[in-house]
Amino acid sequence: MRVVIIGATGHIGGYLVPRLVHAGHDVVAVSRGRRAPYREDLAWKSIETVTLDREAEDRAGTFGTRIAELGADVVIDLVCFTRDAAQQLVEALRDTGALLVHCGSIWVHGASAAVPTRENEAREAFGQYGVGKSEIEAYLRDEYEQSGFRSIELHPGHISGPGWAVINPAGNLDLTVWEALAAGATVTLPHLGLETVHHVHADDVAQAFERAIDAPAAALGRSFHVVSERAVTLRGYAQEVASWFGREAVLAFASFEEFRTVVGQGNADVTSDHVSRSPSMSIELAREVLGYDPQHTSFEAVHEALGWLDAHGEVDLGTGLVRDTPAGT
Repeated sequence: MRVVIIGATGHIGGYLVPRLVHAGHDVVAVSRGRRAPYREDLAWKSIETVTLDREAEDRAGTFGTRIAELGADVVIDLVCFTRDAAQQLVEALRDTGALLVHCGSIWVHGASAAVPTRENEAREAFGQYGVGKSEIEAYLRDEYEQSGFRSIELHPGHISGPGWAVINPAGNLDLTVWEALAAGATVTLPHLGLETVHHVHADDVAQAFERAIDAPAAALGRSFHVVSERAVTLRGYAQEVASWFGREAVLAFASFEEFRTVVGQGNADVTSDHVSRSPSMSIELAREVLGYDPQHTSFEAVHEALGWLDAHGEVDLGTGLVRDTPAGT
């Protein structure tokens, strides 16, 4: 099939483009052209590339038309954040017969009431990002039910892998947390450290998008979680990471206001975004309908990411990672 990927050089695209090329698809990679892919692969030499500034094209009302003109059988949209942007694309694709596979987020759910959270749970999104993704999801579902426009929605968790910082055991992106755990220094966690985060390796997200292309009719108009098999608590996460350096985690626990004082406003705000949701998502439906089969646990995805950060001088882990194979979770 001819597959157009919008946002092809990002975290997911670095794995998805090679997957689709090796599977025999004709791939068109659409991006702003401002950065190279996160992963090198010979597959990038055999694709068509299109440079588009989505924000500018959306403002001009031309983005959807530009994508439709590429003649795709499938359009994978990895960088859509508003209902208006989704509507422009849908209207342009409506008469082409193309399948739209959209990248959402587990943040459409807001805070979990019971875990693991299933796809059919009520949406109680909050925050600009989560609300925007929730509005897109509702719009695409309504379009399928009312006009038959074919779409599938995939909701990744925190996308992790080599090449970028990932959410750490304090629920934020502060690289010094890894260094503290490696050195046996104290790491402060909010509350009792029992809030959860749910990672997913970027290649497992790519796997889900690849499977969605060939998904059965039962997948149309529906949403699927794309995460590792199990979420992790902040406390357990910290203990696991410390064990990679042959240590026990040295942890302190604080009220959130105290935590904010210790880690700073910016880090605390990122932590708040995560612990206020504390996701723990079910992948039962994705397994059943799409055949999704994650190949990385949360800890394995983080271990690989941390190894890359260490190898590229982004963090100072002293003697480096001791254990090569994280415990399963």
